This record gives sequence, C-alpha cells and structure tokens, in this order.
Amino acid sequence: MNWEASVTLFGTIALIFLIGLTISRREKASESFVQDYFLGGRSLGGFVLAMTMTATYGSASSFIGGPGVAYNEGLGWVLLSLIQVATGYFTLMILGKKFAIVTRQYSAITLVDFLKERYQSKWVVLLSSFSIIVFLFSTMAAQWIGGGRLIESLTGLSYHSALFIFVITVLIYVTLGGFRAVTITDAIQGSIMLIGTIILLVAVIIAGGGIPSIISDLQQVNPNLITPYGADGSLTPAYVSSYWVLVGVGVVALPQIAVRAMSYKSAAALHRAIIIGTIVVAVIMLNMHLIGVFARAILPGIEVGDRVMPLIALEVLPPWLAGFVLAAPLAAIMSTVDSLLLLVSSTIVKDIYINYVNPNPSRKKVQRISMGVTAVLGIIVFLMAVNPPDLIIWLNLFAIGGLEATFIWPIIMGIYWRKGNKYGAIASMIAGIASYIVFQSFYPQPLGMHSVVTSIILSLIAYVGVSLSTNYKYLGN
Repeated sequence: MNWEASVTLFGTIALIFLIGLTISRREKASESFVQDYFLGGRSLGGFVLAMTMTATYGSASSFIGGPGVAYNEGLGWVLLSLIQVATGYFTLMILGKKFAIVTRQYSAITLVDFLKERYQSKWVVLLSSFSIIVFLFSTMAAQWIGGGRLIESLTGLSYHSALFIFVITVLIYVTLGGFRAVTITDAIQGSIMLIGTIILLVAVIIAGGGIPSIISDLQQVNPNLITPYGADGSLTPAYVSSYWVLVGVGVVALPQIAVRAMSYKSAAALHRAIIIGTIVVAVIMLNMHLIGVFARAILPGIEVGDRVMPLIALEVLPPWLAGFVLAAPLAAIMSTVDSLLLLVSSTIVKDIYINYVNPNPSRKKVQRISMGVTAVLGIIVFLMAVNPPDLIIWLNLFAIGGLEATFIWPIIMGIYWRKGNKYGAIASMIAGIASYIVFQSFYPQPLGMHSVVTSIILSLIAYVGVSLSTNYKYLGN
C-alpha cells in the first residue's frame, strides 16, 4: 500500500467534505427542507454553477473510463471527447432564463416537477420517474465502480474493499449534507480537477520524453493510434458526429444537469457560468484524454482500461503529489455520485411519495424519508457494482443515451412549443425508451451512428405527431 499517496488523497477528500458541510450549515436555510436539500435554495452564483455542472458531468466516465478508452483507441478518441466542450454552453443557453423562470412559476424542485406542472399528467410523472430510476442506476453503478477502481489501484486493497470504503464515504456525506453541501464541494472539486489535470499532463509529457517522442512511440505500436479513426478504424465520421448529440446537445436532457439550470440566483450568474464552464470543460476534457493516449507510450500493456489514470499518476509523479492529483478524478466521481443519489431520491420522495402517497407530510417526516431513501439507494448500487466490467464508460454512455431519448423533447418542446401536450409527451417518452432499448439490444449503430440519434428522431416525430393529432383546438384552426 502506498501510504504517502493514500494519506494525501484521503486527506484532501476529507478536507473538501469538512468545508462543504461547514459552509452548508452556515448558509441561511429557507423554510422548505425539500427546496434546500434537493435544490440548494436556488442560490447558486456563476462560479459555483459552472463548477457544479462541470464536476457533475465530468464523472468516472470522463476521468477513469474516458482515458481508458483513449489508451486503447488513440488520438481519435480525444477528438471525439472534445465534443463535450460545448456541453455547459448548450445546456445553459437552450434551457437558460426561460427554464428558470418557468420552474420558479411552477415552484418546481425537480425536473419531474416541471413536467408534472407543464403536462398535468400522472402518466408523464410516472414514466419520467421510472426512466430516471432505471437509467440512473446504471450511471451510479459506473461511478461506484470508478471510485472502487481508483482506490484499488492507489492503495493495493482488493476491489471489493476499495468499493466499500468509497460507498460508505459518499453515503455519509450526501445523507448529511444535501444539495447545498454538494454544490459547495463541487466548486472545490472542479478547481482540483482543473489544476490536477494540468499537473498530470505536464508530468506525463516530461516522462515520455516530449510530445514528438511519445507520438513516435505510439506510431511504432500502431500507426492508427495517431489518426482520427481509432486503433481499428471504427471511429468513422458518422459515428463520431453522432456524439455531438450524445455528449453535446443532448446533455440538455439529463435530469442531473437540467436541475442545475433551475438553481442559479440571477441572469449574471448564468452568463458567468456559461463562460467559466466552457473554458474549464475544454481544459479538463482535452487534458484527461491526452493523458490516456500518452500513457500508452509510458506504461504499455495495461489490461484494465479503468486503471490507466491511477497507474500513470503513480508512475510519473511523487507519491504525495499523485495523491493530490488523484483527488481530482475521485472528486469528480464523488460529485457525480452525490448529485445522482439526490436526484433519484428526490424522484422517489418528491415526485412519487409526496405527489401520490402523502401530499402533506411533516418536515421531519420528509427529512427522515429523504435521508433513508438516499442511504438505501446507495446500498443497492453498491450491490450492482460488485462485479464490474473492464470499461465503465459504456455503462455510463448507455444511461446517458436512455435519459436523452426519454426527456429531450418533453423538456425543450415543453418550454418553447405551446401546442405540445401530455399525449405528445407520453408518446415521445415511450417511443424514445422503447426504440433506444431495442436499438441498443439488436442494432447499436443504425446507419453507422450511435443509436441515440435514431431514438431522438423517433421521439420527436411521436411528440409532434401525437400532440397535433390530439389537439383539436389547433386542428380546428
């Protein structure tokens, strides 16, 4: 066990947690526990909003899985990953002020709250809740696995022991802190990610003898590693372009990201977040995936892609600095996990329990149920993560695509198209979920693209067609 690196890593994470809990306790709370616990009182500034979006989106897939795929595929995967640069810009510009205004008018705490008020349909609520729970379990399992892999590689503990340590740490923090503590620590974690990736990329380049030497080594291993098409030529223009939807424009439909767009305090904060978020995501995504590619020239033969990041950090940095730098991906994973846990627990507590089981529970009862549900969810995901795949990124991308196929049109058309109705929303969700699962199971790359593109097109046709055909008022005109 590398004690020096381990102490630095866990010391950094403990300090972040302590700061987050302390500040969140000092913040003036509103009268609503639900709004504070799940939305932070709608009080996020520009810097915090940008960093919480970056840290939430930049998850185990970006910091553990992404570099692992880049290690295998080469520079083509770096090109594909940079599509994510515009993620924060797209999300905040498309949803923007109108989404924040509408959700405040509806007193919406969650994305499902917005859909419930917009469409006035129990089935929209239940379909939305079902999709969030099902697909986000896959995402959370990916984060659990990423955290376990990182701690395993750093400490030398078995994977299951490392996973247990990670899960207990996150559950204690999220259960006690809620959304406000999560967003405060996101700002700190985002800063660590930014600094950590820069330090690690520089160290990797130095260890590899400079970029020309690294590129030469990669060319000797496989000339395709330095082309845009991937190690086996599978990264075709159509496939790469489809990622503009999956990890670019489509991210606007992810509930864990959309909820951020209803939590800022002013238009100025929104504008600041767009600029800061775009710059930070660009630096982090470029650095992390370049590190994954360059690591192949320094540490060839790594069989489990998810171990590339921690192993290369331990190879090129002093142990104490490696511990600090590895706090960046671990911070990203924890940030995403805590956000997803709150999102799923809010779906169960706010969108199902309060809406349909007990409309007027006491604050104490809501508090007790919210914390209990969060803890139980964490335990279930732990059990799902016990037998992990070699690369978690595919698990994460599956969940992202499913959520986008479900929510993109009910959200966007719900904001900007008055003729959209509950029948269109239900048809869109069913078409999106069903077609995505069918394509993923039997034909994952229709027309050479990721299946999410086809599912989103079908869900749009369903939304518009069914809304118009059932809207007799407009048909009469």
